[in-house]
Amino acid sequence: MTHEADSFNLAQNGTAVEKVADLPRIIPLFPLPNLVLFPGVAVPLHIFEPRYREMVADVSASHGIIGMMLLKADWESHDPADIFNVGCAGKISELVKLPDGRFNLILNGLSEFRVTREIRERSYRQAEVEWRPIESSAMQLDAEAIEGLRQLLFEYLGDTAAGAWKSLTERGLSGADLVNFICFHIDVPAIEKQTMLEARGGRLDCLFDVLTFKLEERKLGGPGPHGGHGTVQ
Repeated sequence: MTHEADSFNLAQNGTAVEKVADLPRIIPLFPLPNLVLFPGVAVPLHIFEPRYREMVADVSASHGIIGMMLLKADWESHDPADIFNVGCAGKISELVKLPDGRFNLILNGLSEFRVTREIRERSYRQAEVEWRPIESSAMQLDAEAIEGLRQLLFEYLGDTAAGAWKSLTERGLSGADLVNFICFHIDVPAIEKQTMLEARGGRLDCLFDVLTFKLEERKLGGPGPHGGHGTVQ
């Protein structure tokens, strides 16, 4: 299903904050080897490299949007490092500049995007992007889906499941917010999270598939997360 860019609002923590047409066409990219951001999820970041200090200073004076990207497994052997083509952008909501020039910030997940062209004009990477937000109705959960997800999480998380599920319900998360929160926090490899991000409207099914596979792998004697039960980080 497609949506007209000038009429589709992006939701952040349940509140409409941006229209696709209002989002910048060119954004900075912040690639990391172990973090995949999802819409509606807030993540703290500590910025210390000079090029990314420059990036934060630049975007904080304009639109405040940073595109988070996952580095590919062999990224250290390439210059520039290889990244996946799909990422999730976030908007800075809190920013603290430390005396030595480093930054602490909170980035709120905003929307999925696809890189169409990289731009090398600054010390940090930038790209022209195609915004690809998912309508929240694509990840609505009925009672059966919620119960299935609860049972799967209880089996995957083991002893920590009750506390984790209580935390989710106390947050009042539902639909896309719930799916994205679990995808971000569940303790599985980053490449699995990248697969879930790229699944778009099929993200819930992909989450089920990933957790089911991990459970089967565990039953066959494969390594669980950190060698034991899974966690919601």
